Amino acid sequence: MVCVVTATLLQLALPEGTVATAWSVAYTVATFIISFLVIYLIGKSVLVRVTKKALNQREFSPAIVSLGSSIAAAIALFGAVAIAATVAGFPAILTAFATLAGALALGVSFAAGDIIENFVAGIFILKDKPFEIGNYIEWNGNGGIVREINLRVSKLETWDNEQLTVPNSDLANAVVMNTQANDTRRVTVDFGIEYDADIEAAREIILEEAEEIKSVLEEPAPAAPVTSLGDSAVVLNARVWIDPQKTGAGGIKHKLNESVKNSFDDAGIGMPYNYTEITGSIAVDDARQQPADD
Repeated sequence: MVCVVTATLLQLALPEGTVATAWSVAYTVATFIISFLVIYLIGKSVLVRVTKKALNQREFSPAIVSLGSSIAAAIALFGAVAIAATVAGFPAILTAFATLAGALALGVSFAAGDIIENFVAGIFILKDKPFEIGNYIEWNGNGGIVREINLRVSKLETWDNEQLTVPNSDLANAVVMNTQANDTRRVTVDFGIEYDADIEAAREIILEEAEEIKSVLEEPAPAAPVTSLGDSAVVLNARVWIDPQKTGAGGIKHKLNESVKNSFDDAGIGMPYNYTEITGSIAVDDARQQPADD
């Protein structure tokens, strides 16, 4: 960049119809180079240091701090070139830089719109922290455990150990459910029993089996209210609370399903499947077939 600006200065240093001496050209170039180096080195040191300090005080992630430092260094570079050109006596160079910057911004916005969108979304994700590494999240019918949060994409793993690479704009624009954002989480499992079964006995079994699971919290206490009367079953909704940072909901559901089913079988409480009862009558013609005439 310095070489390009220096060449521009040499052209500007030779006004049309005037023969500039070698000494004046050398003086102009030397003034520009010395001014640029002094301003750039001092400006970069100050801007980068101030930027890092400000971002660290606000507890931004290392990725944001690194990005901010790079932007500060770039600002120092362009600012040093513009100021050095003015000191050397060529303020017209500012117009050239403004035109160049505008053209570059326009070209980049058209050519890399999606990349910029994901990049900005990544900054907001790192700043707002709707989820963190290690959290299980769900969005738009997808789900996974967050393993990496980068500025352009985030990487997650499914329960089947498959990797998902998701553009940050998809996560920033979607409704994201973070199952581990709070200190407690409720886990629910439906159990259907026959209509003639003892509801209180079934509820007692569900609560006893829930309390036997070590990861289930004592407070809030487990509950099992009747939530619906189905076509063929009375539905009790088992509700237990866990610490999502230590316990997964899937394991709790598996244990509760198995233990309650076994206890229902031992107590003779049926868990019916859906069936349809047909009522009415059907007329049957029992007339014997007459032999055909020869």
